[in-house]
Amino acid sequence: MAFEPPRRLVRALGEAAPDGDGWLAKLPEVAERAVERRELAVERVQVPGGRSSLVVLVRTADGTPAVLKLAPRRARPESERAALAHWGGLGAVQLREGGGARERERDEGVLLLERLRPDVSVRSLPEAKALLEAAGTLRRLWVEPPGSHRFETVAERTGRQAAAMRASAVADDEVAPLVDAALAAREELLAAPPEQRLLHGTFRQSKVLAGDRMPWLAVGPDPVVGEGAFDLARLVRDRVEDLVAQPSGASTTRRRVKRLAESLEVDQERLRGWALFRAVESGVRARRVGRERDAELLLEFASWL
Repeated sequence: MAFEPPRRLVRALGEAAPDGDGWLAKLPEVAERAVERRELAVERVQVPGGRSSLVVLVRTADGTPAVLKLAPRRARPESERAALAHWGGLGAVQLREGGGARERERDEGVLLLERLRPDVSVRSLPEAKALLEAAGTLRRLWVEPPGSHRFETVAERTGRQAAAMRASAVADDEVAPLVDAALAAREELLAAPPEQRLLHGTFRQSKVLAGDRMPWLAVGPDPVVGEGAFDLARLVRDRVEDLVAQPSGASTTRRRVKRLAESLEVDQERLRGWALFRAVESGVRARRVGRERDAELLLEFASWL
């Protein structure tokens, strides 16, 4: 079978690494080898798929539906593997294989996962119900990290992002005030962080899929260790295009912050601060790669916080 990556993946990888790293060129060979080693029967490549990995619907040798996921090193697939193993299926998709260190090194970036319903996400529900179900899923993921974990911390990840934001602000006077506010919020938030938990890292409604084992399960983590408000902040801006389109978008956003903070027992001001930082960071990054429409939506949303 030809393992052709969807256009969405090619475009996203081009934005993340404009000079390329050769991963797409090697992808067909890596996919063929992964399928052969696991004796999988390929059904189809999932389209439009994700922005950081190739997702292939397969069946194992005994006919069990599964998903083969292949990701480049910069997407941190081994960190995803470690987080999924730690969660053990509680709130998140399950690994279908463990594998020792030698096997993981040989097949770096390859994950075999349980099959969920890839076309049915929480985002398909009415907004209020979607937020409720997504928040409930997120609560199950916030557990103590492993004792000797190697996961990136919120401080480390946002530190890299902050450096890129500062550089963009120097070259773009229009975004400078929002960047300054977002960076100030980050400094204040990191000065006195609450308890540290293993977080999904890139949680949103489209990352919660329908399953058989449980009604809703999270997929595609980019795990990080930090406070829950950081994880919840991305959920605040879900369906941002709808928020910006309505006259009451600003007040709706503030109510959403309050409702989500109360539902997951996080500090409302900390949630607001991380929502501001993450929206500005995403907006500045979108502008940097030429996605002007996305940038406008995100920066307008950030101005309400």
